[in-house]
This record gives sequence, structure tokens and C-alpha cells, in this order.
Amino acid sequence: MSSAEQVTPSEYISHHLGHLTNHGHHAQTSLWDMSYVNIDTVIWSVVCGVLGSLIMFLAARKATSGVPGRFQCAVEMLIEMVDNNAKSIVHGNTSFIAPMALSVFVWVLLMNSLDFLPVDLFSQWLFPVLGLDHEMPHRVVPTADLNGTLGISIGIFGLMMYYSFKIKGVGGFIKELFSAPFGPMMFPFNFMLNVVEYAAKTFSLGMRLFGNMFAGELLFLLIAALLGASGSLFGGIGHLVLGSAWSIFHILIVPLQAFIFMMLTLVYMGQAHEAH
Repeated sequence: MSSAEQVTPSEYISHHLGHLTNHGHHAQTSLWDMSYVNIDTVIWSVVCGVLGSLIMFLAARKATSGVPGRFQCAVEMLIEMVDNNAKSIVHGNTSFIAPMALSVFVWVLLMNSLDFLPVDLFSQWLFPVLGLDHEMPHRVVPTADLNGTLGISIGIFGLMMYYSFKIKGVGGFIKELFSAPFGPMMFPFNFMLNVVEYAAKTFSLGMRLFGNMFAGELLFLLIAALLGASGSLFGGIGHLVLGSAWSIFHILIVPLQAFIFMMLTLVYMGQAHEAH
């Protein structure tokens, strides 16, 4: 696939929505198949995690007690914002939860920001230069992959369970699981309701981020495919104008989704600290 003009818009979009997996060009056909690993999602998640850690490390290393520079000021404002939200939501010790929320925000923000890269950056530009197969599928945005967002939300669920047991104790957690919110006499309904609630929290946390980022990525591809495929001057100008307009609007979506994910994480941690 050397260019978008040689294929139909449908083929162009399907190619760009494919993942680089451990099975090569064989795409996953079933909804659930643990033998498939989306290598591109794993690589870019790790890259963003390392980059976020490096940014925080450099900010801490260059921090001064005098008048802060712009970089230090921006990081301090971010830390203060996260810390204030953590203290207002979680009624307990936030010495671990606030840094965790900061890590989540920075990590998700960096992964979301990869959506600003040109859609043909790899298949049309970098892969040919590197001598790689330009038809090789590759998706850059980890948060536009449901596996990536659900992986993070499952990690949040694990922390939520950890703090539920730590704060309430094993006995207190089991008692709440079977007696809240309708009382001990309604324990079968209480148990089913709480299990559904925990599952809904986990899946909605990952699905919300995935849905918003996938929709944004799909719109970039639609603009590139429908206008770029025409090969006309009007199509090129339209691609530039609409793509730029959507990028400007997307600047608001990228940090907003990271903020919402962080706030929901804090809400779930706060609920784990509270008893019914």
C-alpha cells in the first residue's frame, strides 16, 4: 500500500486500524484470543511510560527553591492540581494515591497525544526509509486500542481491591460485599449488585477512554481517506483545512480524557477508603 490513492477509502481505513501483532499479517478474527499480542500497543505504552517518568525525573532534578522556570512552574502547577483533587476526594492518606494519579494523568496524556502524529507517518514515510514493509499494519495510539485501556483499568481495579482490603480489612470488606446497601437479610442481591458495580466501574473506565480516542483517530483517517483519495487540489486543500480544524479541537479532547480518567481513578480510590 504505497499511498492512499491506490486503494479505496474503506481499504485505507482498514489498513490503518490494523495492529502489528505477534502473528504478523494475520489479523485477529475472534473477539477473545489470548494468543494475540498487539506489539505496537505494548511498545508505545512503554515508550510513553518511560518518557513520562523521564519528564518527572528531570523536573525533580532541576527543581530550585528560587524563582522557578517555565518548565518547573508547569510541573508544579500540575502536581498541585492533582494533589488538591486527591485530598478532596480521598479521605485518608494520599502519599501513594496522589503520585499514582499523577502518573496515570501524565501517562494517559502522552499516549493520547500520539494521535496528533500524521496518519501516514509510518506506512508512507518512516517504514520505506527504514527498509520495512510499508504494508505492515501499525497503530500508534495505545488508548485507541481497547486492550490498552482495559489493561490500565484492570490495574486500577487491582489497586481499588488492595485499598478496600487494607482500609476495611478482610472481614469488613466481605461484610460490606454481602450487607450493603440493602442490609444483611438481602445478601444475595447485595452480592450480585456489588459484583456488577465493580465490573461496571472497571469496564466503563477503559471503554470511555477507548471510545473517545478511537472516534478521534477514526475521524482523522476519514478526513485523510475521503479527501486525500481524490487526488485533486480541492481534496488536498480540504484535507489540510479539515485536518487542522479537527487537530485544534482534538487538543481539548486529549488532556480532557486524561483528566477524566485520573479523576475517575481518584473517585474509585476514594470509594475504596469509605464504608457504607
